[in-house]
Amino acid sequence: MTPTPTPPGLARLNALEETAALAALRAVCASTAWARRLLAARPYATPEDLYAAGDAATAGLSAGDLAEAMAGHPPIGRPAPGDPASAREQRGMAGASAALRAEMLELNLAYQEKFGHVFLICATGRTGEQMRDALEERIGNPPEREREIARTELGRINRIRLARLVEED
Repeated sequence: MTPTPTPPGLARLNALEETAALAALRAVCASTAWARRLLAARPYATPEDLYAAGDAATAGLSAGDLAEAMAGHPPIGRPAPGDPASAREQRGMAGASAALRAEMLELNLAYQEKFGHVFLICATGRTGEQMRDALEERIGNPPEREREIARTELGRINRIRLARLVEED
């Protein structure tokens, strides 16, 4: 059986010099500790090895590292200017009504005031209404529970971004 060729993006990540690889990984997740952990485990034989390392690194983030990772995400409904990843991921808000946008702004501010960080959700494939409903539901969580939900959502986002990195030509 012929081995599957390494996807071009994975081969490139494995071959990048350290500073460039760290920058590529920090574009996936803003946590320096997360990126350094993935950097230290190179080279990756398969995308699955990379995803498993990403999952383990996300699970191992300290509270401070998790806060650093979340700080790299713009609020839902306000993708970072010039950031195609956040615009693509938040596409579900693109056609949202003015009323839904205003509601999301109000809920986002209340969430940030309560928890001290941005509302983090894997927005890919979700509608604006689904994101609003999730925000309304999660704002009632205790801080410890919400931090673990945010960690899970961060892991989903990181996997999607790693897959995009691996598949890039």
